[in-house]
Amino acid sequence: MNIGPYSLEDYMHLVKSFHGSVAPGLIVGGFMVEAAKGELPPGILYDAITETVVCLPDAVQLLTPCTVGNGWLRVLDLGRFALCLYDKTTGRGVRVFVDPGKLDGRPAVRDWFLRLKAKRDQDPVRLRDEIIAAGTDILGVRPVVVARSFIAGGRKKGPITLCPACGEAYPAADGPRCLACDGNYGDIIICDLVRKRE
Repeated sequence: MNIGPYSLEDYMHLVKSFHGSVAPGLIVGGFMVEAAKGELPPGILYDAITETVVCLPDAVQLLTPCTVGNGWLRVLDLGRFALCLYDKTTGRGVRVFVDPGKLDGRPAVRDWFLRLKAKRDQDPVRLRDEIIAAGTDILGVRPVVVARSFIAGGRKKGPITLCPACGEAYPAADGPRCLACDGNYGDIIICDLVRKRE
């Protein structure tokens, strides 16, 4: 059995070296990426979206050319274990998700995925074996069209300017100050301790 170009054993080693452990989410994620790639026409350039920040983005980065760094992978914190691969120009693609309705007969996967058992009470070997035995059988696959505003071409930064508050470069389209100084950066606050002490 292979996941992408890797034997299952090689994929597990790759996951451990990249992610730090052979997390169940990366095993499932490997099957999800392969299911999505199998639905795309050969030879297209595609982007990716994950709907969780946990595990799945790493599977996408290991098995596709899509990474956070090159901008081809967008990571949304929606809390859903799902991914989408879509044509960069048309937005047509496929969404793959773990389908809770397909977890019957796989108690270890069900307990892990639905968090019915604490991690310390789960049997990691049984869980891994059930995930591998299930492969793509626990996945749902749906065709999608990604909104034009979300496609890579619509994400260009445009002109860059310097923030009058912090002096750093930022996209001018964000407004008169950078998002961090303007207080529109969500719940993330990055403290510049050197500047605070001055």
